[in-house]
Amino acid sequence: MSAAEVSALIAAAAQRPAAPLVALPIIGLLPYVANLEYRTAVGPAAVHEMDAELFQVIDGSGVLVTGGRLTGETRADSENRRGTGIEGGVARNVAKGDYFIVPEGVPHWFSRINGTLVLMSLHVPHQMGNPR
Repeated sequence: MSAAEVSALIAAAAQRPAAPLVALPIIGLLPYVANLEYRTAVGPAAVHEMDAELFQVIDGSGVLVTGGRLTGETRADSENRRGTGIEGGVARNVAKGDYFIVPEGVPHWFSRINGTLVLMSLHVPHQMGNPR
């Protein structure tokens, strides 16, 4: 996807009804799919039990909390848990141009959004066996 197409996707996400998170596909080759995440408010915390998640901050800034434990935990589906937040964990400021990865099984949560936070997220499925 070109930079112009990503900009158009961001503009489309900005036009969606108010929600803490709008996620739109950028590009994919199953089982890998990169999504645009357009965040305007704090949403739920998450744990992906079978996937690591790679992020690039396209625009904006906020605070990412990783580790600790989910509060108000519920099961989203067979491979993901959600929560209202995180107790404990480590808070880090993230901003445009930053890259970070959250390993599978690690709670993560954007506890503060400074205006709008636009991310590329790529879920990387757990691979059994040894890497090449």
